[in-house]
Amino acid sequence: MDPVTLARWQFGITTVYHWFFVPVTLALSFIVAIFQTLWVRSGNDKYLRLTKFYGKLFLINFAMGVVTGIVQEFQFGMNWSEYSRFVGDIFGAPLAFEALLAFFMESTFLGLWIFGWDRLPKKIHLAAIWAAAVGTNLSAIFILAANSFMQNPQGAIYNPVTDRAEMADFGAVLTNPVMLWALPHTLMASWLTAAALVAAVSGWHLAKLNRAASEPAAKASDADSESPKPDNSIAAHRFAATFAAIAMLVSGVGLTITGDESGKIMTEVQPMKMAAAEALYETAGGNGTGAPFSVFTIGSLDGSEEIFALTVPNLLSFLATGTWDGEVKGINPLKEAHEQGQLVDPSNTLQQAYAEHMRAWGVESATPIIPVTYWSFRLMIGLGMAAIGVALLVLWFLRKGGLPPRHPIWTLLMVLMPLGPLFANSFGWIFTEMGRQPWLVSGVLPTMAGISPGVTITELWISVIGYTLVYGALAVVEVGLMLKYIKLGLPEVEPVKQITDDDDVLSFAY
Repeated sequence: MDPVTLARWQFGITTVYHWFFVPVTLALSFIVAIFQTLWVRSGNDKYLRLTKFYGKLFLINFAMGVVTGIVQEFQFGMNWSEYSRFVGDIFGAPLAFEALLAFFMESTFLGLWIFGWDRLPKKIHLAAIWAAAVGTNLSAIFILAANSFMQNPQGAIYNPVTDRAEMADFGAVLTNPVMLWALPHTLMASWLTAAALVAAVSGWHLAKLNRAASEPAAKASDADSESPKPDNSIAAHRFAATFAAIAMLVSGVGLTITGDESGKIMTEVQPMKMAAAEALYETAGGNGTGAPFSVFTIGSLDGSEEIFALTVPNLLSFLATGTWDGEVKGINPLKEAHEQGQLVDPSNTLQQAYAEHMRAWGVESATPIIPVTYWSFRLMIGLGMAAIGVALLVLWFLRKGGLPPRHPIWTLLMVLMPLGPLFANSFGWIFTEMGRQPWLVSGVLPTMAGISPGVTITELWISVIGYTLVYGALAVVEVGLMLKYIKLGLPEVEPVKQITDDDDVLSFAY
Protein backbone atom coordinates (compact mmCIF):
# COMPACT_ATOMS: atom_id res chain seq x y z
CA MET A 1 0.00 0.00 0.00
CA ASP A 2 1.51 3.34 -1.05
CA PRO A 3 1.73 6.33 1.35
CA VAL A 4 -1.06 8.27 -0.39
CA THR A 5 -3.54 5.43 -0.06
CA LEU A 6 -2.59 4.71 3.55
CA ALA A 7 -2.80 8.41 4.49
CA ARG A 8 -6.24 8.57 2.86
CA TRP A 9 -7.38 5.54 4.85
CA GLN A 10 -6.15 7.11 8.07
CA PHE A 11 -7.87 10.41 7.43
CA GLY A 12 -11.05 8.63 6.35
CA ILE A 13 -11.16 6.43 9.47
CA THR A 14 -10.59 9.27 11.92
CA THR A 15 -12.93 11.67 10.12
CA VAL A 16 -15.83 9.24 9.84
CA TYR A 17 -15.39 8.31 13.51
CA HIS A 18 -15.40 11.98 14.51
CA TRP A 19 -18.48 12.59 12.39
CA PHE A 20 -20.47 10.08 14.41
CA PHE A 21 -20.63 12.67 17.21
CA VAL A 22 -21.01 15.90 15.26
CA PRO A 23 -24.61 15.66 13.96
CA VAL A 24 -25.92 14.56 17.35
CA THR A 25 -24.16 17.50 19.03
CA LEU A 26 -25.39 20.10 16.53
CA ALA A 27 -29.10 19.41 17.00
CA LEU A 28 -29.27 17.85 20.47
CA SER A 29 -27.93 21.12 21.91
CA PHE A 30 -31.01 22.92 20.57
CA ILE A 31 -33.36 20.13 21.68
CA VAL A 32 -32.05 20.39 25.25
CA ALA A 33 -32.42 24.19 25.07
CA ILE A 34 -36.03 23.80 23.92
CA PHE A 35 -36.82 21.41 26.79
CA GLN A 36 -35.32 23.81 29.32
CA THR A 37 -37.23 26.74 27.81
CA LEU A 38 -40.48 24.83 28.25
CA TRP A 39 -39.58 24.18 31.88
CA VAL A 40 -38.75 27.82 32.57
CA ARG A 41 -42.00 28.98 30.98
CA SER A 42 -44.32 26.34 32.45
CA GLY A 43 -42.64 25.24 35.68
CA ASN A 44 -43.60 21.63 34.85
CA ASP A 45 -40.84 19.40 36.14
CA LYS A 46 -41.32 16.84 33.35
CA TYR A 47 -39.46 19.28 31.11
CA LEU A 48 -36.75 19.69 33.75
CA ARG A 49 -36.32 15.91 33.89
CA LEU A 50 -36.04 15.78 30.09
CA THR A 51 -33.54 18.64 30.13
CA LYS A 52 -31.25 16.94 32.61
CA PHE A 53 -31.65 13.49 31.04
CA TYR A 54 -30.90 14.48 27.45
CA GLY A 55 -28.48 17.16 28.64
CA LYS A 56 -26.30 14.42 30.11
CA LEU A 57 -26.36 12.47 26.84
CA PHE A 58 -25.49 15.68 25.00
CA LEU A 59 -22.49 16.33 27.26
CA ILE A 60 -21.14 12.79 26.80
CA ASN A 61 -21.43 13.14 23.05
CA PHE A 62 -19.93 16.65 23.07
CA ALA A 63 -16.88 15.53 25.04
CA MET A 64 -16.20 12.65 22.66
CA GLY A 65 -16.61 14.96 19.68
CA VAL A 66 -14.01 17.37 21.06
CA VAL A 67 -11.50 14.59 21.74
CA THR A 68 -11.85 13.03 18.29
CA GLY A 69 -12.00 16.38 16.49
CA ILE A 70 -8.60 17.54 17.70
CA VAL A 71 -6.97 14.76 15.68
CA GLN A 72 -8.36 16.15 12.43
CA GLU A 73 -6.27 19.32 12.61
CA PHE A 74 -3.19 17.34 13.63
CA GLN A 75 -3.53 15.26 10.49
CA PHE A 76 -3.24 18.27 8.19
CA GLY A 77 0.32 18.72 9.41
CA MET A 78 1.15 15.07 9.94
CA ASN A 79 0.21 13.49 6.63
CA TRP A 80 -0.90 16.35 4.40
CA SER A 81 1.73 19.06 4.83
CA GLU A 82 1.87 19.88 1.11
CA TYR A 83 -1.88 20.35 1.09
CA SER A 84 -1.63 22.58 4.17
CA ARG A 85 1.11 24.62 2.54
CA PHE A 86 -0.86 25.08 -0.66
CA VAL A 87 -4.27 26.03 0.81
CA GLY A 88 -3.26 27.24 4.27
CA ASP A 89 -3.98 30.87 3.42
CA ILE A 90 -7.60 30.02 2.59
CA PHE A 91 -8.23 27.03 4.81
CA GLY A 92 -6.69 28.63 7.87
CA ALA A 93 -9.11 31.57 8.01
CA PRO A 94 -12.39 29.67 8.54
CA LEU A 95 -10.65 27.20 10.87
CA ALA A 96 -9.37 30.10 12.96
CA PHE A 97 -12.86 31.58 13.16
CA GLU A 98 -14.21 28.16 14.14
CA ALA A 99 -11.75 27.88 17.02
CA LEU A 100 -11.67 31.47 18.25
CA LEU A 101 -15.35 32.29 17.83
CA ALA A 102 -17.49 29.17 17.68
CA PHE A 103 -15.56 26.71 19.88
CA PHE A 104 -14.69 29.26 22.57
CA MET A 105 -18.30 30.41 22.61
CA GLU A 106 -19.79 26.95 22.94
CA SER A 107 -17.27 25.75 25.53
CA THR A 108 -17.56 28.89 27.69
CA PHE A 109 -21.35 28.95 27.81
CA LEU A 110 -21.55 25.19 28.17
CA GLY A 111 -19.38 25.49 31.27
CA LEU A 112 -21.74 28.15 32.65
CA TRP A 113 -24.68 25.86 31.96
CA ILE A 114 -23.09 22.81 33.61
CA PHE A 115 -22.05 24.57 36.81
CA GLY A 116 -24.68 27.29 36.95
CA TRP A 117 -27.84 25.39 37.86
CA ASP A 118 -28.02 26.77 41.42
CA ARG A 119 -25.71 29.74 40.89
CA LEU A 120 -27.24 31.73 38.04
CA PRO A 121 -30.64 33.34 37.61
CA LYS A 122 -33.01 31.02 35.79
CA LYS A 123 -33.20 33.09 32.60
CA ILE A 124 -29.45 33.68 32.43
CA HIS A 125 -28.85 29.97 32.93
CA LEU A 126 -31.30 29.27 30.12
CA ALA A 127 -29.50 31.81 27.90
CA ALA A 128 -26.25 29.90 28.51
CA ILE A 129 -27.52 26.68 26.87
CA TRP A 130 -28.97 28.66 23.95
CA ALA A 131 -25.62 30.44 23.47
CA ALA A 132 -23.79 27.10 23.63
CA ALA A 133 -26.14 25.68 21.00
CA VAL A 134 -25.61 28.69 18.73
CA GLY A 135 -21.83 28.39 19.15
CA THR A 136 -21.97 24.69 18.33
CA ASN A 137 -23.79 25.39 15.08
CA LEU A 138 -21.50 28.30 14.20
CA SER A 139 -18.73 25.71 14.01
CA ALA A 140 -20.59 24.04 11.17
CA ILE A 141 -20.59 27.25 9.15
CA PHE A 142 -16.82 27.66 9.17
CA ILE A 143 -16.00 23.97 8.76
CA LEU A 144 -18.35 23.69 5.78
CA ALA A 145 -16.94 26.88 4.28
CA ALA A 146 -13.48 25.30 4.33
CA ASN A 147 -14.74 22.01 2.94
CA SER A 148 -16.77 23.74 0.22
CA PHE A 149 -13.59 25.40 -1.04
CA MET A 150 -12.25 21.91 -1.67
CA GLN A 151 -15.39 21.07 -3.67
CA ASN A 152 -15.60 24.38 -5.55
CA PRO A 153 -12.44 26.53 -5.13
CA GLN A 154 -13.45 30.17 -5.31
CA GLY A 155 -12.32 33.33 -3.55
CA ALA A 156 -8.62 32.54 -4.13
CA ILE A 157 -5.86 33.27 -6.63
CA TYR A 158 -2.68 31.37 -7.47
CA ASN A 159 0.68 32.96 -6.61
CA PRO A 160 3.35 31.43 -8.90
CA VAL A 161 6.16 32.90 -6.77
CA THR A 162 5.17 31.06 -3.60
CA ASP A 163 3.37 28.24 -5.45
CA ARG A 164 0.38 28.68 -3.14
CA ALA A 165 -3.27 29.53 -3.38
CA GLU A 166 -3.90 32.84 -1.60
CA MET A 167 -7.06 34.43 -0.25
CA ALA A 168 -8.56 36.99 -2.58
CA ASP A 169 -12.13 37.30 -1.30
CA PHE A 170 -13.11 35.88 2.10
CA GLY A 171 -16.72 36.79 1.39
CA ALA A 172 -16.64 34.54 -1.67
CA VAL A 173 -15.33 31.68 0.48
CA LEU A 174 -18.21 32.13 2.95
CA THR A 175 -20.82 32.46 0.18
CA ASN A 176 -19.62 29.54 -1.92
CA PRO A 177 -22.74 28.11 -3.66
CA VAL A 178 -21.76 24.64 -2.47
CA MET A 179 -21.59 25.90 1.11
CA LEU A 180 -24.90 27.81 0.96
CA TRP A 181 -26.76 24.55 0.35
CA ALA A 182 -24.42 22.17 2.18
CA LEU A 183 -24.98 24.08 5.45
CA PRO A 184 -28.78 23.72 5.67
CA HIS A 185 -28.50 20.17 4.32
CA THR A 186 -26.02 19.26 7.07
CA LEU A 187 -28.13 20.93 9.77
CA MET A 188 -31.26 19.12 8.59
CA ALA A 189 -29.31 15.84 8.65
CA SER A 190 -28.17 16.66 12.18
CA TRP A 191 -31.74 17.26 13.31
CA LEU A 192 -32.81 13.97 11.77
CA THR A 193 -30.03 12.17 13.66
CA ALA A 194 -30.45 13.81 17.07
CA ALA A 195 -34.24 13.65 16.91
CA ALA A 196 -34.00 9.96 16.02
CA LEU A 197 -31.90 9.42 19.15
CA VAL A 198 -34.48 11.19 21.33
CA ALA A 199 -37.43 9.39 19.71
CA ALA A 200 -35.70 6.02 20.06
CA VAL A 201 -34.68 6.47 23.70
CA SER A 202 -38.08 7.79 24.78
CA GLY A 203 -39.86 5.23 22.61
CA TRP A 204 -37.92 2.43 24.30
CA HIS A 205 -38.73 3.78 27.76
CA LEU A 206 -42.41 4.14 26.86
CA ALA A 207 -42.54 0.47 25.92
CA LYS A 208 -41.03 -0.43 29.31
CA LEU A 209 -43.47 1.87 31.11
CA ASN A 210 -46.35 0.35 29.16
CA ARG A 211 -45.45 -3.08 30.45
CA ALA A 212 -45.06 -1.81 34.00
CA ALA A 213 -48.42 -0.01 33.85
CA SER A 214 -50.16 -3.17 32.65
CA GLU A 215 -48.93 -5.26 35.56
CA PRO A 216 -51.00 -5.27 38.77
CA ALA A 217 -49.76 -2.82 41.33
CA ALA A 218 -47.90 -4.49 44.16
CA LYS A 219 -49.56 -4.32 47.51
CA ALA A 220 -47.85 -2.24 50.11
CA SER A 221 -46.11 -4.43 52.66
CA ASP A 222 -46.33 -1.79 55.34
CA ALA A 223 -49.64 -0.09 56.01
CA ASP A 224 -47.86 2.92 57.46
CA SER A 225 -45.62 3.38 54.41
CA GLU A 226 -45.92 6.65 52.57
CA SER A 227 -47.68 6.69 49.21
CA PRO A 228 -45.23 6.93 46.31
CA LYS A 229 -44.63 10.25 44.66
CA PRO A 230 -46.64 10.64 41.43
CA ASP A 231 -44.43 9.80 38.45
CA ASN A 232 -44.74 11.83 35.23
CA SER A 233 -42.28 9.68 33.28
CA ILE A 234 -44.90 8.54 30.76
CA ALA A 235 -46.00 12.10 30.07
CA ALA A 236 -42.40 13.27 29.75
CA HIS A 237 -41.29 10.50 27.41
CA ARG A 238 -44.50 10.79 25.39
CA PHE A 239 -43.82 14.48 24.79
CA ALA A 240 -40.16 13.85 23.92
CA ALA A 241 -40.93 11.00 21.51
CA THR A 242 -43.74 12.93 19.80
CA PHE A 243 -41.66 16.11 19.52
CA ALA A 244 -38.68 14.18 18.14
CA ALA A 245 -40.73 12.17 15.63
CA ILE A 246 -42.32 15.36 14.28
CA ALA A 247 -38.85 16.96 14.11
CA MET A 248 -37.68 13.99 12.06
CA LEU A 249 -40.51 14.48 9.56
CA VAL A 250 -39.80 18.21 9.25
CA SER A 251 -36.06 17.63 8.83
CA GLY A 252 -36.82 14.95 6.25
CA VAL A 253 -38.66 17.52 4.16
CA GLY A 254 -35.76 19.95 4.65
CA LEU A 255 -33.28 17.29 3.57
CA THR A 256 -35.24 16.66 0.39
CA ILE A 257 -35.30 20.34 -0.56
CA THR A 258 -31.69 21.13 0.31
CA GLY A 259 -30.44 17.86 -1.19
CA ASP A 260 -32.21 18.64 -4.45
CA GLU A 261 -30.56 22.06 -4.67
CA SER A 262 -27.18 20.63 -3.65
CA GLY A 263 -27.46 18.13 -6.49
CA LYS A 264 -28.01 20.92 -9.01
CA ILE A 265 -24.97 22.82 -7.73
CA MET A 266 -22.92 19.61 -7.81
CA THR A 267 -23.89 19.05 -11.45
CA GLU A 268 -22.52 22.50 -12.32
CA VAL A 269 -19.21 22.45 -10.45
CA GLN A 270 -18.51 18.70 -10.12
CA PRO A 271 -20.15 16.98 -13.10
CA MET A 272 -18.05 13.84 -12.65
CA LYS A 273 -19.34 13.36 -9.11
CA MET A 274 -22.95 13.50 -10.31
CA ALA A 275 -22.22 11.10 -13.17
CA ALA A 276 -20.50 8.66 -10.80
CA ALA A 277 -23.34 8.95 -8.28
CA GLU A 278 -25.71 7.71 -10.97
CA ALA A 279 -23.33 5.35 -12.81
CA LEU A 280 -24.18 7.39 -15.92
CA TYR A 281 -21.51 6.33 -18.42
CA GLU A 282 -22.71 8.26 -21.46
CA THR A 283 -24.16 11.76 -21.66
CA ALA A 284 -27.95 11.68 -21.50
CA GLY A 285 -30.73 14.21 -21.81
CA GLY A 286 -31.13 17.21 -24.06
CA ASN A 287 -32.93 17.56 -27.36
CA GLY A 288 -36.28 16.75 -25.83
CA THR A 289 -35.21 13.59 -23.98
CA GLY A 290 -34.34 13.25 -20.32
CA ALA A 291 -31.58 11.44 -18.43
CA PRO A 292 -32.79 8.41 -16.43
CA PHE A 293 -32.35 8.06 -12.67
CA SER A 294 -30.59 4.83 -11.70
CA VAL A 295 -32.38 2.72 -9.14
CA PHE A 296 -29.89 -0.13 -9.57
CA THR A 297 -26.94 -0.35 -11.94
CA ILE A 298 -24.23 -2.97 -12.53
CA GLY A 299 -21.15 -1.81 -14.42
CA SER A 300 -18.08 -3.51 -15.84
CA LEU A 301 -15.14 -4.23 -13.55
CA ASP A 302 -13.06 -1.45 -15.10
CA GLY A 303 -15.91 1.02 -14.61
CA SER A 304 -16.15 1.92 -18.27
CA GLU A 305 -19.60 0.75 -19.25
CA GLU A 306 -23.03 -0.23 -18.01
CA ILE A 307 -24.02 -3.91 -18.03
CA PHE A 308 -27.48 -3.75 -16.46
CA ALA A 309 -29.58 -0.88 -15.12
CA LEU A 310 -33.00 -0.38 -13.58
CA THR A 311 -33.92 3.28 -14.13
CA VAL A 312 -36.69 5.87 -13.83
CA PRO A 313 -36.97 7.83 -17.12
CA ASN A 314 -36.16 11.56 -17.11
CA LEU A 315 -35.88 11.84 -13.32
CA LEU A 316 -32.12 12.46 -13.26
CA SER A 317 -32.48 15.40 -15.64
CA PHE A 318 -34.94 17.02 -13.25
CA LEU A 319 -32.80 16.34 -10.18
CA ALA A 320 -29.62 17.59 -11.85
CA THR A 321 -30.89 20.54 -13.91
CA GLY A 322 -34.44 21.32 -12.79
CA THR A 323 -35.89 20.41 -16.19
CA TRP A 324 -37.20 17.07 -17.39
CA ASP A 325 -35.01 17.07 -20.51
CA GLY A 326 -31.80 18.70 -19.20
CA GLU A 327 -28.47 17.30 -20.32
CA VAL A 328 -26.35 15.43 -17.80
CA LYS A 329 -22.77 14.63 -18.81
CA GLY A 330 -21.63 11.02 -18.59
CA ILE A 331 -18.50 9.45 -17.11
CA ASN A 332 -16.82 8.51 -20.39
CA PRO A 333 -17.14 11.95 -22.10
CA LEU A 334 -15.87 13.62 -18.93
CA LYS A 335 -12.89 11.24 -18.84
CA GLU A 336 -12.10 12.10 -22.45
CA ALA A 337 -12.35 15.81 -21.72
CA HIS A 338 -9.88 15.43 -18.85
CA GLU A 339 -7.45 13.49 -21.06
CA GLN A 340 -7.63 16.34 -23.59
CA GLY A 341 -6.62 18.84 -20.90
CA GLN A 342 -10.01 20.45 -20.34
CA LEU A 343 -10.66 21.94 -16.91
CA VAL A 344 -13.32 20.66 -14.52
CA ASP A 345 -14.86 24.14 -14.51
CA PRO A 346 -13.48 26.37 -17.33
CA SER A 347 -14.81 29.48 -15.58
CA ASN A 348 -12.91 28.82 -12.34
CA THR A 349 -9.99 31.26 -12.15
CA LEU A 350 -7.93 29.18 -9.71
CA GLN A 351 -8.24 26.11 -11.92
CA GLN A 352 -7.20 28.20 -14.94
CA ALA A 353 -4.14 29.63 -13.18
CA TYR A 354 -2.97 26.26 -11.85
CA ALA A 355 -3.80 24.22 -14.95
CA GLU A 356 -0.24 23.66 -16.15
CA HIS A 357 0.93 22.59 -12.70
CA MET A 358 -2.02 20.24 -12.41
CA ARG A 359 -1.18 18.57 -15.73
CA ALA A 360 2.44 18.20 -14.63
CA TRP A 361 1.30 15.87 -11.87
CA GLY A 362 0.04 13.48 -14.52
CA VAL A 363 -3.38 12.67 -13.11
CA GLU A 364 -4.33 9.77 -15.34
CA SER A 365 -8.05 9.68 -14.62
CA ALA A 366 -10.50 12.15 -13.14
CA THR A 367 -12.86 9.31 -12.24
CA PRO A 368 -13.59 8.39 -8.61
CA ILE A 369 -14.21 4.82 -7.47
CA ILE A 370 -17.64 4.45 -9.03
CA PRO A 371 -19.09 1.62 -6.85
CA VAL A 372 -18.18 3.56 -3.67
CA THR A 373 -19.69 6.79 -4.97
CA TYR A 374 -22.78 5.08 -6.38
CA TRP A 375 -23.66 3.01 -3.31
CA SER A 376 -22.73 5.57 -0.66
CA PHE A 377 -25.15 7.98 -2.35
CA ARG A 378 -27.95 5.42 -2.20
CA LEU A 379 -27.21 4.29 1.33
CA MET A 380 -27.29 7.91 2.46
CA ILE A 381 -30.77 8.37 1.04
CA GLY A 382 -32.13 4.92 1.90
CA LEU A 383 -31.09 4.88 5.56
CA GLY A 384 -32.48 8.38 6.12
CA MET A 385 -35.82 7.44 4.56
CA ALA A 386 -35.99 4.26 6.63
CA ALA A 387 -35.55 6.28 9.84
CA ILE A 388 -38.37 8.61 8.81
CA GLY A 389 -40.55 5.54 8.26
CA VAL A 390 -39.91 4.42 11.85
CA ALA A 391 -40.74 7.96 13.06
CA LEU A 392 -44.16 7.64 11.43
CA LEU A 393 -44.59 4.34 13.26
CA VAL A 394 -43.76 6.05 16.58
CA LEU A 395 -46.45 8.68 15.95
CA TRP A 396 -48.92 5.94 15.02
CA PHE A 397 -48.46 4.09 18.30
CA LEU A 398 -48.62 7.30 20.36
CA ARG A 399 -51.86 8.54 18.78
CA LYS A 400 -54.90 8.97 21.07
CA GLY A 401 -52.89 8.38 24.22
CA GLY A 402 -51.56 4.99 23.19
CA LEU A 403 -48.22 3.46 24.13
CA PRO A 404 -45.84 1.32 22.05
CA PRO A 405 -45.77 -2.43 22.67
CA ARG A 406 -43.18 -4.13 24.85
CA HIS A 407 -41.95 -6.42 22.09
CA PRO A 408 -38.51 -7.48 20.80
CA ILE A 409 -39.32 -6.10 17.34
CA TRP A 410 -40.09 -2.68 18.84
CA THR A 411 -36.85 -2.77 20.82
CA LEU A 412 -34.95 -3.63 17.65
CA LEU A 413 -36.59 -0.74 15.79
CA MET A 414 -35.67 1.68 18.59
CA VAL A 415 -32.05 0.48 18.44
CA LEU A 416 -31.88 0.83 14.66
CA MET A 417 -33.74 4.14 14.35
CA PRO A 418 -30.87 6.43 15.49
CA LEU A 419 -28.30 4.25 13.68
CA GLY A 420 -30.05 4.83 10.34
CA PRO A 421 -29.49 8.60 10.07
CA LEU A 422 -26.16 8.29 11.91
CA PHE A 423 -24.76 6.02 9.20
CA ALA A 424 -26.60 7.99 6.52
CA ASN A 425 -24.56 11.03 7.62
CA SER A 426 -21.38 9.02 7.36
CA PHE A 427 -22.21 7.67 3.93
CA GLY A 428 -23.07 11.22 2.85
CA TRP A 429 -19.59 12.41 3.79
CA ILE A 430 -17.96 9.40 2.18
CA PHE A 431 -19.86 10.26 -0.99
CA THR A 432 -18.88 13.94 -0.76
CA GLU A 433 -15.17 13.26 -0.27
CA MET A 434 -14.72 10.11 -2.36
CA GLY A 435 -16.75 11.58 -5.20
CA ARG A 436 -14.28 14.50 -5.38
CA GLN A 437 -11.34 12.21 -6.12
CA PRO A 438 -8.72 12.32 -7.53
CA TRP A 439 -8.65 15.90 -6.22
CA LEU A 440 -7.98 17.37 -2.80
CA VAL A 441 -9.07 20.73 -4.21
CA SER A 442 -11.43 20.01 -7.09
CA GLY A 443 -9.74 20.46 -10.46
CA VAL A 444 -6.67 22.10 -8.89
CA LEU A 445 -4.64 20.03 -6.43
CA PRO A 446 -4.47 16.26 -6.97
CA THR A 447 -4.58 14.07 -3.88
CA MET A 448 -1.13 12.68 -4.64
CA ALA A 449 0.28 16.22 -4.53
CA GLY A 450 -0.89 16.94 -0.99
CA ILE A 451 0.87 14.17 0.91
CA SER A 452 3.67 14.95 3.37
CA PRO A 453 6.91 14.07 1.55
CA GLY A 454 8.80 12.96 4.65
CA VAL A 455 6.25 10.51 6.05
CA THR A 456 7.21 6.86 5.64
CA ILE A 457 5.01 3.80 5.29
CA THR A 458 6.18 2.57 8.70
CA GLU A 459 5.20 5.83 10.40
CA LEU A 460 1.82 5.78 8.71
CA TRP A 461 1.15 2.21 9.78
CA ILE A 462 2.11 3.02 13.39
CA SER A 463 -0.24 6.01 13.49
CA VAL A 464 -3.07 4.12 11.76
CA ILE A 465 -2.85 1.25 14.23
CA GLY A 466 -2.48 3.63 17.16
CA TYR A 467 -5.50 5.73 16.21
CA THR A 468 -7.57 2.62 15.55
CA LEU A 469 -6.79 1.19 19.00
CA VAL A 470 -7.42 4.50 20.78
CA TYR A 471 -10.64 5.14 18.89
CA GLY A 472 -11.76 1.58 19.59
CA ALA A 473 -11.26 2.19 23.32
CA LEU A 474 -13.10 5.50 23.09
CA ALA A 475 -15.96 3.73 21.31
CA VAL A 476 -16.29 1.30 24.22
CA VAL A 477 -16.33 4.21 26.69
CA GLU A 478 -18.85 6.22 24.64
CA VAL A 479 -21.28 3.35 24.11
CA GLY A 480 -20.93 2.23 27.71
CA LEU A 481 -21.69 5.68 29.12
CA MET A 482 -24.58 6.30 26.75
CA LEU A 483 -26.21 2.93 27.50
CA LYS A 484 -25.68 3.35 31.24
CA TYR A 485 -27.48 6.69 31.45
CA ILE A 486 -30.15 5.75 28.92
CA LYS A 487 -31.07 2.71 31.03
CA LEU A 488 -31.19 4.81 34.21
CA GLY A 489 -34.01 6.82 32.70
CA LEU A 490 -35.31 10.22 33.75
CA PRO A 491 -33.67 11.56 36.91
CA GLU A 492 -35.69 12.46 39.96
CA VAL A 493 -35.56 16.21 40.40
CA GLU A 494 -36.07 18.53 43.32
CA PRO A 495 -36.96 22.20 42.98
CA VAL A 496 -33.87 23.96 41.62
CA LYS A 497 -32.77 26.67 44.04
CA GLN A 498 -31.77 29.23 41.47
CA ILE A 499 -31.27 32.83 42.53
CA THR A 500 -33.62 35.44 41.14
CA ASP A 501 -32.73 38.05 38.59
CA ASP A 502 -32.75 40.68 41.36
CA ASP A 503 -30.09 38.92 43.43
CA ASP A 504 -26.41 39.64 43.18
CA VAL A 505 -25.28 37.31 40.38
CA LEU A 506 -21.66 37.33 41.56
CA SER A 507 -22.39 36.65 45.19
CA PHE A 508 -21.98 32.89 44.72
CA ALA A 509 -18.27 33.43 44.13
CA TYR A 510 -17.83 34.31 47.78
